[in-house]
Amino acid sequence: MIAITTDPIDVASALKYLQSDQAGAIDLFLGVVRDNTQERPVDRLEYEAYDRMAISEMQKIADEAHRRWPLLRYTIIHRKGTLLIGEMAVLIGVATAHRNDSFDACRYMIDTIKQTVPIWKKEVFTDGEEWVNAHP
Repeated sequence: MIAITTDPIDVASALKYLQSDQAGAIDLFLGVVRDNTQERPVDRLEYEAYDRMAISEMQKIADEAHRRWPLLRYTIIHRKGTLLIGEMAVLIGVATAHRNDSFDACRYMIDTIKQTVPIWKKEVFTDGEEWVNAHP
């Protein structure tokens, strides 16, 4: 399950999707909007995405993770639009038979998404704004 959405991310639904009788580990990474960046107060974040390409790239990342680790299930959900402090921006979830595979695959997926997927983030501060982590 891979998605770009403007709706709040439903963690309970994602967790239910990941459950499997063969899974001994389910790992979730939840990226949440915090109130500062490098000690500069953040008012909100604004995400934009090239949806079709972003989903395609996230699928490639998931496929590579599946090639490297024995994933039973996975999900990647990323929001776009305006997100306020405390709101969830991204959920990465993997289910595996063993915890090390789960931890490693989840970390690989979020790190690679941040580096390569065409999702752009604008940090809006009380005294200005700036685009960060621009990708191709």
